[in-house]
Amino acid sequence: MTNPMHDVHEHRHITSFQVIFLGFFLVILIGALILTLPWASRSGRATPFLDALFTATSAVCVTGLVVQDTVTYWSVFGQAIILLLIQIGGMGIVTVAVAMAIISGRKIGLRQRSTMQEAISAPQVGGIVRMTGFILRTTFFIEFLGACALSMVFIPQFGVLKGLWYSVFHSVSAFCNAGFDLMGSDVPFSSLVGYAANPIVNITIMALIVIGGIGFSTWDDIKERGRHLRRYRMQSKVVLTVTAALLLSGALYFFFCEFSELPLGERILASCFQSVSPRTAGFNTVDLTGISQVGILVTILLMLTGGSPGSTAGGMKTTTVAVLFSTAVAVFQKKESANLYGRRLPATAIRSAATVMLMYMVLFLSGGMIISYVEGVDLLAALFETASAIGTVGLTLGLTTSLGTLSRIILICLMFFGRVGGLTIIFAALSERRAPMSKYPEEKITVG
Repeated sequence: MTNPMHDVHEHRHITSFQVIFLGFFLVILIGALILTLPWASRSGRATPFLDALFTATSAVCVTGLVVQDTVTYWSVFGQAIILLLIQIGGMGIVTVAVAMAIISGRKIGLRQRSTMQEAISAPQVGGIVRMTGFILRTTFFIEFLGACALSMVFIPQFGVLKGLWYSVFHSVSAFCNAGFDLMGSDVPFSSLVGYAANPIVNITIMALIVIGGIGFSTWDDIKERGRHLRRYRMQSKVVLTVTAALLLSGALYFFFCEFSELPLGERILASCFQSVSPRTAGFNTVDLTGISQVGILVTILLMLTGGSPGSTAGGMKTTTVAVLFSTAVAVFQKKESANLYGRRLPATAIRSAATVMLMYMVLFLSGGMIISYVEGVDLLAALFETASAIGTVGLTLGLTTSLGTLSRIILICLMFFGRVGGLTIIFAALSERRAPMSKYPEEKITVG
């Protein structure tokens, strides 16, 4: 005789989307509680929960927006907790959980593999365990190389121990596209402005951001197929093409339209850095309040686009932009289907891309309007903050630290939405339902 309660439990199992949602939520909550402890701050006093929650959310969602300067407010223990949260958030909650299970010798079941597939945007369930190992090896190896490069600058400047800590912290923060920095000792919230003319710091940070933002599945494709570009998966081709186009167009804009007062070498570095950082790292080497309103709008567009699926970056993703662009081209050319690199795009991908963009735009605009109204600040500046939050970027025009409780809660929600993913949150909230067999009658509607 079967147990009815057991049957109910089997029918109400937690979905992959709910696992991802709850995983991020619990890690953020635990991180926030730890950061409220007195020894997490330099002053030795307990941190208000909202400040700790904002910081933990920003770290796990690899954003970089802060309400307290990281180096002047948080103790070394607090900084270490923030770095751990960045690392977990960058690799992904599910990836870390699967890695721990593999290390402990536990068997990875089909449900865990399916969840991992959703978390890293893998093309198939097969090979997930191998992919997890690749992610871990790649992450730590790239971060190690980045720390070695940065140590050539930071050790001579800060000494061995402090220089090594700074090198590791900024390498992890850059690769995970987090944007947290420890450079606020002299000027709080200064980011990397003091290294605007330093090619080692600029090139290393930019390389880490791009590598982390391309996505692990793309790097796996590169490792497997090398220089045989034609054999790459269509998604890898799209990711590399769109990434290169956005970086180049952004750098050209900032070089010719901004930073004209800088010397040529520093102008080139600043232009490239400002094109890379909004995708979605949050470091800056120039004062963002000095760029034009057009420059602010260009930065907002880069922030909203973000990185690529299965990466350490957030945003709408490069593939979403590519799918929508190819769909528009197909409409202009009166084709029945959208195509990319000789492959027809499924209708589900087009619907998902349109839904993601709609959700991002609604939340980005409504959040900015509410903050502008409540705080009495310029609308474009408020939209910059909300784009930075939902794109998990971390760039700011200086508003974050002065925002009230409601505005901070809005930014927390946007950061969570931007990292976990809009569709993941929606699918986690809705129970799994079978697709209806019947369809409503079709009727035409005029569009455009």
